[in-house]
Amino acid sequence: MTPATPASPALEERAIASIETAATVDHPHLRAGETASRIADYAELFKFRVTSLVVMTAWAGFYLGSMHSGISSIQPGLIAALLGIGLVSAGSAALNEAFERKLDAKMIRTAQRPMASGRISLAHGVLLGMTAMIAGALWLTYETNLVTGTLTLITAFSYVAIYTPLKRRTTLATFIGAFPGAMPPLLGWTAARGAIEWPAVALFAILFVWQFPHFMAIAWLYKEDYGRAGIRMLPVVQPDGWSTVLEALTYAVLMIPVSLLPVYLHIAGKVYGVTALLLGLVYLGYTIRFARITRARSMVESKMYARDLLKVSVIYLPVLLTVLMLNATGK
Repeated sequence: MTPATPASPALEERAIASIETAATVDHPHLRAGETASRIADYAELFKFRVTSLVVMTAWAGFYLGSMHSGISSIQPGLIAALLGIGLVSAGSAALNEAFERKLDAKMIRTAQRPMASGRISLAHGVLLGMTAMIAGALWLTYETNLVTGTLTLITAFSYVAIYTPLKRRTTLATFIGAFPGAMPPLLGWTAARGAIEWPAVALFAILFVWQFPHFMAIAWLYKEDYGRAGIRMLPVVQPDGWSTVLEALTYAVLMIPVSLLPVYLHIAGKVYGVTALLLGLVYLGYTIRFARITRARSMVESKMYARDLLKVSVIYLPVLLTVLMLNATGK
């Protein structure tokens, strides 16, 4: 028999390509499923929901800053500003997941995150995070102004390099983390105006104070998870709930006068003022109800109070900012 002639590399590659093409044609759902899964992993890596909230609150700051400048009708630079802020937020979220991948793997609610479960490698996640963060900061510097680009990069650094490691060391991490968490509307304002001004500080204060009842509700709901991972949230360190309730109530009370600062600074009218007062009272009411966790008859009951407060906090912020934008004075 004549010995078989070895196939050339080019022929082998063509044969493999034809097999892969046939497989894709025969089973298109496999490739589509893989693509959908990868998109979902990237959305989780970049914390799409959190990044969306960042962009929304930055939009409010940009809108109000533009109103203050008397150019609210077109708002030039809005898309560029939101794109840059969103990129930096997504990048810092990816780096946060990279640093916390081992902790995430210990918690039920985060164990399936792409880096914790190994679906995205450490090098891949860090590369994506650094690229998005640096590109976003440079984009903001070029498209808006140096103030916004610099502040956004500082915000991302404080979130990734300060807040993230502190979570395993002190309960003060929640307080420190609230600073970068409150920056988006201020960044939106500086993107529109090029300077930090008192109305921007008021927007920062609203978001800063709002976070604490919101955070305490989340901390109570997932305190077992946080305990397994060694994250020093108040409900983990002081499980009786009294310190958690005290912190939530303190900031819920403070939320009422802070939310009225835009009226005092003449960037919003009476409609906003009345709405902010009513919303603040509702937020406070649910926080007072949350205090029942200290004498709940079961963990299920106590988590019900925490879940209700969490739901109200998530509704409160977009409603407040929407009314603020609609009732902005533009002075």
